[in-house]
Amino acid sequence: MGDARDTTDGDLVRPAPRIAVPDDVQEAVRTLIRWAGDDPAREGLLDTPARVARAWKEYARGYEEDPAHHLSRTFDEVGGYDEIVLLRDIPFQSHCEHHLAPIIGKASIAYLPNERVVGISKLARVLHGFARRLQVQERLTAQVADCICEHLKPQGVAVVIEATHACMTARGVHTPGVMMTTSRMMGVFREDERSRREVLALMGY
Repeated sequence: MGDARDTTDGDLVRPAPRIAVPDDVQEAVRTLIRWAGDDPAREGLLDTPARVARAWKEYARGYEEDPAHHLSRTFDEVGGYDEIVLLRDIPFQSHCEHHLAPIIGKASIAYLPNERVVGISKLARVLHGFARRLQVQERLTAQVADCICEHLKPQGVAVVIEATHACMTARGVHTPGVMMTTSRMMGVFREDERSRREVLALMGY
């Protein structure tokens, strides 16, 4: 069988190794199941503690990487291009740090190059690197923008994130269909109103 490849940029994609789950982690899940009112010893739940633990290791794999690493390889030869670079409607999933509930949404990321550009898939990788951690949407938005600004040093960065929060739709006020929007504008997109309007229009706002 040949190697599977990530069609985004040719990186090899290999199955994640099946990690061993420590006993105390599994017992923590069993405790939660008991507290919720079920029996972790019944047949349907016997393997649930290990499954939950491995799932959370996957949900939070952003802690194992430095998102800035994806911006380390840049390109100077862009044929004189000096306009906005935009990746729009990037889907992502995260988990809120308050209730460990899913945050599901999309992000639009734009920057105005100074001298260097980066492969477009790397913008999505930066987003996912920060999203795969326990988050609040406001911090996620700022982290993505700050990382791009610091490492690419563009003339401006714009990040807009829209997401639904299960901590609001599945519990608490039980209000489905509500979308939260956050944005961070840096450089020319913050200082120049015309540039800000242009990038927001390109993003569809």
